[in-house]
Amino acid sequence: MGHRLADASTPARLAAPDEGIGRDELALATRNHGLPLEALRYDLTPPGLHYVLTHYDIPYVPEDEPWRLSIVGRVRHPLRLDLADLRTFPQVTTRVTLECAGNGRALLTPRPVSQPWLVEAVGTAEWTGVPLRLLLAEAGVEADAVDVVFTGADHGVERGVEQDYQRALPAAVATGSEPEVLVAYAMNGAPLPPQHGHPLRLVVPGWYGMAHVKWLRDITVTDVPFTGFQQAVAYRLRRHPEDEGEPVTRIAPRALLVPPGFPDFMSRARVVRPGPVTLEGRAWSGRAPVTRAEVSTDAGDTWQEAELAPDDGHRWAWRRWRCTWTATPGEYVLSARATDAEGHTQPLEQPWNRGGFANNLVQRVPVLCLDGDAAE
Repeated sequence: MGHRLADASTPARLAAPDEGIGRDELALATRNHGLPLEALRYDLTPPGLHYVLTHYDIPYVPEDEPWRLSIVGRVRHPLRLDLADLRTFPQVTTRVTLECAGNGRALLTPRPVSQPWLVEAVGTAEWTGVPLRLLLAEAGVEADAVDVVFTGADHGVERGVEQDYQRALPAAVATGSEPEVLVAYAMNGAPLPPQHGHPLRLVVPGWYGMAHVKWLRDITVTDVPFTGFQQAVAYRLRRHPEDEGEPVTRIAPRALLVPPGFPDFMSRARVVRPGPVTLEGRAWSGRAPVTRAEVSTDAGDTWQEAELAPDDGHRWAWRRWRCTWTATPGEYVLSARATDAEGHTQPLEQPWNRGGFANNLVQRVPVLCLDGDAAE
């Protein structure tokens, strides 16, 4: 799992000033996909529309092949559980908005070369499974536990390092109840689809998607910090290759706009007709509950507060917002931004990092309002 083919310390590549999306990035973009923004209208994202990022291959798991989850390491009672065993534990369903840590990467300059996300790497689902804290309590976590390491069945090479996909959570997060981490086996009331981790995955409410390990097969409690590739090399906020960097953890606040009107096929620029236009979208934050959504029709020079839907008790899911804009003929740039209860809000100018992570720059949507004659 740790076979080294090259130096993992080699920094991720940055695109040259005039370099467009390359063939490798195009191949990634065809394997992975974002949420069509018009699908923000769904409270729960249909699984086929929910964003997908798969680092390596999607493991093939035949229906008749038994799947077992092991819980080992610094525990008093190592466990090896099949799916039937897991279903004997109390079941919990939690509505969670997931967002890729690289969402917005392709909008940065210089552009980090990787999956070229714009702003669509998001989705919301109801995940059903067993609270991780119950499984760890059954195993008996030792008092010297530091990290809990999660290993998926997906295997590949990244920056020269052959590896299983592995991430860790601090023991206090893994055994806590806020957020309550799930070992999930269902999405929106149905078994997990293959691309979403069938038959088991981790769901860590409020954290970026890299923490939600799919095709989960091993949980290892350690008494030392985990230093695997995805923890210590990838998913860190660095401005320079030699920086140790800050770890990527909780989701920064973001609001997205349901594209109004109708689109131009190639540019996706929107066209609306004069008169009242309902602007609506979703807002979320993994740091604290969203308390405000705002909309601008002049590229962020002025802002209008939008109406947030009532708090429905789904702490870890997005909230709907809406307002009315009276459109007159002309060209506009619409923007949306969210603010959470701790005062975190979205920037107009994004601080840059080499991985293109946690880029929650406000969205910009070009809109053409037709004049009266063209609208006929």
